[in-house]
Amino acid sequence: MQHLFAGTGLRLSYDQRVVCDQLDLHIPRGTITTIIGPNGCGKSTLLRALCRLIEPRAGQITLNDQPLAGMGRRQLARRLGFLPQVSTVPPGIRVRELVSRGRFPYQGFLRQWSHEDEAAVARALAETGLTDSADRLVDQLSGGQRQRVWIALVLAQDTEVLMLDEPTTYLDIAHQLEVLELCRRLNGELGKSLVMVLHDLNLAARYSHHLIAMKQGRIVATGSPADLLTPPRIEEVFGIQARVMRDPVTGSPLVVPVASLQGAAAHAGQDAGAGI
Repeated sequence: MQHLFAGTGLRLSYDQRVVCDQLDLHIPRGTITTIIGPNGCGKSTLLRALCRLIEPRAGQITLNDQPLAGMGRRQLARRLGFLPQVSTVPPGIRVRELVSRGRFPYQGFLRQWSHEDEAAVARALAETGLTDSADRLVDQLSGGQRQRVWIALVLAQDTEVLMLDEPTTYLDIAHQLEVLELCRRLNGELGKSLVMVLHDLNLAARYSHHLIAMKQGRIVATGSPADLLTPPRIEEVFGIQARVMRDPVTGSPLVVPVASLQGAAAHAGQDAGAGI
């Protein structure tokens, strides 16, 4: 399988605080890859480094075998689109106008708005089911619809890669499924490679081909959901006891948490102190 991203010996930090160190990774092309792990383990930091929003202190990242550090910002914006964890909607902006901002990497002094740009925006609206909402104010939309608008903006960039940082945050379960079904369709029908961060293990298992599990700034394991989501690995990464069964709808792993190891240890200590 060909690699979309490859990273070797990565050290990622904010100022002097090292968040991730000695990371080696390979992300396959043409798949949905999801980074999982407990809060503060470095998931979003790694995603931002893959988008070159953070420059590694050590090591190298390649995109399609080309060093990421050697790419210009405009060139990179034509190859991957990034949807951050929190996006602020400009007041009074309409859907079409916001989605049109995805064409900024193609604009320049000698190249103004074109029929090609118009067609790219129209495709992005159609692919996200927003054509009929193009003239609506974004701040009047539901949370799920707004998230589709942001995804449409990224799609308007016309990149082969979409990077999504917790795209289901703050959404109810119906809108979470709506957004992830859209991600699956973008991958299956349009051939986009997606790399995202998710907290929900069962959604990650259902919608991903490849998982990267992180803990305390390091990559613990990578592989398919079936290979990675096992009780011992879940205990190692998340510190919980869990049962894993087959999802009756999709056949993917279904994780059922049983107990926190930390909580179980504290309870055992209380029982021992009480002489039970």
